[in-house]
Amino acid sequence: MSYQVLARKWRPRKFAELVGQEHVVRALTNALDTGRMHHAYLFTGTRGVGKTTIARIFAKSLNCERGESADPCGECAVCTAVDEGRFVDLLEIDAASNTGVDDVREVIENAQYAPSRGRFKVYLVDEVHMLSKPAFNALLKTLEEPPPHVKFLLATTDPQKLPVTVLSRCLKFNLKRLLPEQIAGQMRHILGAENIAYEDAAIEELARGADGSLRDGLSLLDQAIAYGGGSLHADDVRTMLGSVARGQVLGVLDALADGDGARLLAECAQIASYSPDFGGVLDDLAGVLHRLQLIQLIPGYRGDDESDGEALHALAARIAPEDVQLYYQIAIGGRRDLALAPDARTGFEMALLRMLAFRPGDEAAQPMAERAAPAPRPAAAPVRSVAPAAPPAPAYRAAPPVATPAPAVREPAPAAPLRDANGLPHWESLIEQAGLRGPFGVLAQNAVLRERDGNTLVLALQPAHMGMAVEPMLSQMEERISSALGERIKLRFVDIDKSAASATPAARATQARDAAQAAAEQSIADDPFVQSMKRDFGARVVPQSVKPFGS
Repeated sequence: MSYQVLARKWRPRKFAELVGQEHVVRALTNALDTGRMHHAYLFTGTRGVGKTTIARIFAKSLNCERGESADPCGECAVCTAVDEGRFVDLLEIDAASNTGVDDVREVIENAQYAPSRGRFKVYLVDEVHMLSKPAFNALLKTLEEPPPHVKFLLATTDPQKLPVTVLSRCLKFNLKRLLPEQIAGQMRHILGAENIAYEDAAIEELARGADGSLRDGLSLLDQAIAYGGGSLHADDVRTMLGSVARGQVLGVLDALADGDGARLLAECAQIASYSPDFGGVLDDLAGVLHRLQLIQLIPGYRGDDESDGEALHALAARIAPEDVQLYYQIAIGGRRDLALAPDARTGFEMALLRMLAFRPGDEAAQPMAERAAPAPRPAAAPVRSVAPAAPPAPAYRAAPPVATPAPAVREPAPAAPLRDANGLPHWESLIEQAGLRGPFGVLAQNAVLRERDGNTLVLALQPAHMGMAVEPMLSQMEERISSALGERIKLRFVDIDKSAASATPAARATQARDAAQAAAEQSIADDPFVQSMKRDFGARVVPQSVKPFGS
């Protein structure tokens, strides 16, 4: 039997198996149990949160041979047919490819006929916002006067594009983005059932990389299992995702707390050696700052993850609460501005240097020469008494006003990415500017931009990742890259040559990590103290215990 990806194998088949959508499950369960069912339901939410899955379970509940119930048996011919995608009375329509009025008119005409096998004929229209205006008008007529044996289940990621007349005739359920801990919990459950070894840190990285989508998270999990050769290791997952260890983010904050610019740049260089997703590093930094502020302002706060709790509490005592707020704003602002920077690393470094340069309150007004070597400041109490004798100092040190008229405000043009010797966009910079993260980032990081053929970018891709270069991921990836380049482009993937396999961003990150590991091991081996301990006391270095600084 061919391998079945985890997202399909572990797709929920009952309402009880759904993760994170209890508010929707409760409403639908009550409607099924009491028989108070509407004729049209609209499920909205981002990708991979369960819209079509809920619709299919609802179709089973309506047509199960053992009776209408919120808990379909999952064993009868109807339930089995729905699970296998061959139930004739469940008509799934992809509105993205069937946008015309004729397609919907055919649906409307068929809706008048009684179901073939079940009690209800169920129409599942995915990405319904993609229908054309004439198609919406045709659909609206049936929604106004639906046959009693028809149920419409509409799903969309963009409900704002739906006509008000359609929205007003549907019961609307907004599905939530899943929290990282919910995604992590489901991953642990699946890995336990699949008997696959894993590190908790690896699961946490994958859960954050899923960006609220369980389906994306399971796709990343499949990729990480293949990358790790059947098991999950945190270092492998970080390399695959282009993320960094939490200790490296704490090292950045430690340097900021000391006001040590030289060490701050050293931490930046250490992070850059892993070829990370710099936007993701700023996201991680903002997340740590959020936890620092909770520790400072919420008495007795202790988070779910205590692995770095001691280090966080130490930092919370050294950085003033107002500085934490400032750093957080700079981190999220720098994340937004990365696409406008000359390259991602420069944008990342400038965000950190901005944290070093700007100081809230009176210090912002000091000349830069007077605080060239700022001393670390103790954390201040959350609430302060401020004398009203003088107006407060500006939040940031501002430049003197210039008596010239301000230029007209214009929308920023797409950032021009760096070009290589052949005039092609610099691939790693383009990945960052296009915001290719999660599954898109995995696909991009394992590819090399080989050539441009008209408006088509030809990408050489590792064969192990070719299965990901399919719709709808391909078209979404094209949209993001087109937006970054400021022109409409297409993508074509070809198998990578062995000679070019080492040139992918992922391969270079692995090489950098291996080089850093080798240098760390050599440094330990050459250390005079270690050599004397081995010589005088028979000591030995424990394998796998040596790690590069900050990892």
